[in-house]
Amino acid sequence: MADLNLSASPSSGGKNPKASTSKETPKLRMSPTGDHSPVSRTAGAIVGVVSVVALALAIFLSNPSAPTTQGTGTGTGTTASSVTPTGHTTHVSVGVDGMAFTPNHIEVPVGDRLIIDFTNSGDQRHDLVFETGVSSGSLAAGETKELDLGVISGDVEGWCSLPGHREMGMTLHVQATGAPSSSSGTSASGSHAHHGHDHGQDAAAGPATPTALTDYAATIDARDPVLPPATNETERHYTFTVTEQTVNVTSSLTRESWTFNGDAPGPILRGHIGDTFHITLVNNGTMSHSLDFHAGLVAPDNVMHSIEPGQTLEYTFVAKNAGIWLYHCSTAPMSMHIANGMFGAVIIDPTDLDKVDREYVMVASELYLGADGQSADASLLSALQPNAMAFNGVPFQYKAHPIQIKTNERVRVWVMDAGPNLATTFHVVGTQFDTVWREGAYVIRGGGSGGGWGQVLTLGAAEGGFVEFTPLEAGHYAFVNHALSLAEKGQLGVFEVTD
Repeated sequence: MADLNLSASPSSGGKNPKASTSKETPKLRMSPTGDHSPVSRTAGAIVGVVSVVALALAIFLSNPSAPTTQGTGTGTGTTASSVTPTGHTTHVSVGVDGMAFTPNHIEVPVGDRLIIDFTNSGDQRHDLVFETGVSSGSLAAGETKELDLGVISGDVEGWCSLPGHREMGMTLHVQATGAPSSSSGTSASGSHAHHGHDHGQDAAAGPATPTALTDYAATIDARDPVLPPATNETERHYTFTVTEQTVNVTSSLTRESWTFNGDAPGPILRGHIGDTFHITLVNNGTMSHSLDFHAGLVAPDNVMHSIEPGQTLEYTFVAKNAGIWLYHCSTAPMSMHIANGMFGAVIIDPTDLDKVDREYVMVASELYLGADGQSADASLLSALQPNAMAFNGVPFQYKAHPIQIKTNERVRVWVMDAGPNLATTFHVVGTQFDTVWREGAYVIRGGGSGGGWGQVLTLGAAEGGFVEFTPLEAGHYAFVNHALSLAEKGQLGVFEVTD
């Protein structure tokens, strides 16, 4: 786990896990002409040389001061402009913080020449390439390269081309101020080759990059993960009101969310074996909705049927068995209703639950983000391809707002995998679990036989359990879904431990 850098101190909400540091040489892809004879190739070469010379001469005559090379590996290039140069040069310094460029947005007046002093201030190799062909080449940590983007005539996209880095949020947007939007250069998802890498998933991810998700999480209050102890009453009454609203995912992307009581997950309920739960479901939405409590042993026919907007339903069950139980909307398609936020958990305490100093709950879920303001993307959902992940509804919220605990405190974390599709393997970096309770039984308690302890709590969709551990040293202990590609989409937080 050390190589993933998950235990690092979150100076800006924590560091993202590292991707591969291998370097891949950019490749040019040639389209076949269908004629491979020596004469044909020679004639083509002559025509190509003449065309290049003519183009270079035209550029020089129209703008003698502009650079005329495309500079991949040399740090120089041009945006091939039809605008009048201002004669002014804009200098910008760009660095790296975690898995993001700083800044990641630059505004440059149209006609200015742009010089970027790129310093790899990160802790692994990175490069900075632009759709115009300008590239820094792969730089080791601490190295600097000057990039000349030439006279700016329209927006330009840049990114780190090392495998996986762009998907982690390493993008840079150069905005040409004073230019109409139609004058933008070819987008990064357009016809330009991406230095040998396929970024087909960019369209699905949209602006919901790990950086954008983390930045947004830092601007809002994190959902309180503390789990209060169960109260003493045996008859428990709750009202669940269905709402449908538009919520932010990042500062520039919203989604339509369907919720119980305005939040996803819905209320976390807690009680004891033998308690009776009375739930009143109120449908204030615009479509049919329903409820399914896994904590109850009741026939689905009456209490789990869908109700229409404006209707109510009474759902009563007796908690006969201990566990952390999923509840969700059971209206078809259930996957869509859960993916849009209609899920939560009921915790029924085991009769032999030990005392701990701190107790938290984490409900893992998947986000299938579509177009701005829309509900979950059905094609991504059916393909089991979430483009964001969350603990307690918001990706990276406990990375942006670490959870505070003390050394030598005994900690219990209840975990529910709400799905709707994928497994969760809950892991806390830098510690081990002396107690693991999963789906109604202790897997390990107080350290296993022969001195064995646990490292993950593995849960399929709709499964739940808890782990207990005691951090011995001060520091930053990342907790993740150890299916790491999912952690890197949002199921990553931090316990900040102090003496």
